[in-house]
Amino acid sequence: MRPYDALVVVSFGGPEDPADVMPFLEIVTAGRGVPRERLEEVAEHYHHFGGVSPINGQNRALIASLKQDFASNGLDLPVYWGNRNWHPTVPETLAQMRDDGVTNAIAFLTSAYASFSSCRQYLDAIERARAEVGDGAPHVDRLRQYFNHPGFIEPMADGVRAALAELPENLAAQAHLAFVAHSIPTAMEVVSGPSGHTYTTQLVEATRLVAEAVGPSRESSLSYCSRSGSPTVPWLEPDIGDRLDELKAAGTKAVVVVPIGFVSDHMEVVYDLDTEAAQRADDLGLAFIRSSTVGTDPRFVAMVRELVLERMDERIGERVRRACGDLPAAHDVCPIGCCRLPAR
Repeated sequence: MRPYDALVVVSFGGPEDPADVMPFLEIVTAGRGVPRERLEEVAEHYHHFGGVSPINGQNRALIASLKQDFASNGLDLPVYWGNRNWHPTVPETLAQMRDDGVTNAIAFLTSAYASFSSCRQYLDAIERARAEVGDGAPHVDRLRQYFNHPGFIEPMADGVRAALAELPENLAAQAHLAFVAHSIPTAMEVVSGPSGHTYTTQLVEATRLVAEAVGPSRESSLSYCSRSGSPTVPWLEPDIGDRLDELKAAGTKAVVVVPIGFVSDHMEVVYDLDTEAAQRADDLGLAFIRSSTVGTDPRFVAMVRELVLERMDERIGERVRRACGDLPAAHDVCPIGCCRLPAR
């Protein structure tokens, strides 16, 4: 086990000024052949909120909470932050860490799940950044995926309960739980390392755990949002909008949308769910409420500390790897080729 001397939060990144929006989207979609008109369409989602993505502010809040939690619990570990697609970038952050004398860091990825886009792309970005920084760049491992950790599941379940409590009693009793995650191309549905998980199996388990914690007899479903790219490329379905149509046709009166695929209120949450899906539900005459993400819930923040300590414990065989439900905890170290896209 490595003597870690820093934690680095690695996230997606987002624009913080209207002038940032298009350059940011060009970085995100580089090499994917996304038409300019599609980028302009997505840019309007950001301009709807003043050209500012909420994700950077949420990461700053998470980092502040982590620092406070670490200090309160005697964990002397500095916390850094780097993004895949916008400032502060991973290379900028690793260069700062090198200058600060950091040699071995552990990364917390702001995605709870396994897939090419939610894990492997982050690991690749870290290795490219290390090569760019060059001599003295810190080594960086990553914390395991936490889709079934109590520190993630319990706050999500409490968020659903709180949302149900805001509905009229007659609607709350029959409200459908519509879990939503970011869609990905089906080609990214590859097995993740020795744990044998995939994006979908982890999502299905997380939705089951939250739904059962709220009430085992309540109806629930898993849908997706934020599909992009060519319509000829298969992506995970159904879209949440289509799911709302189905629920209305089946006689559902109320729906609680649960952003199970997100750890904080990303643009996909505040636009795709709070704006588009909410409008679709209103058009259909469905009572609609969206439950909260875990954000800076103290249990989620404590989970990060617990995962760090788990990896720092040299008594490997004695480690307690907390997880809810039937699937085992995800593996610590991704093998070479884990979550790689299949050859075309």
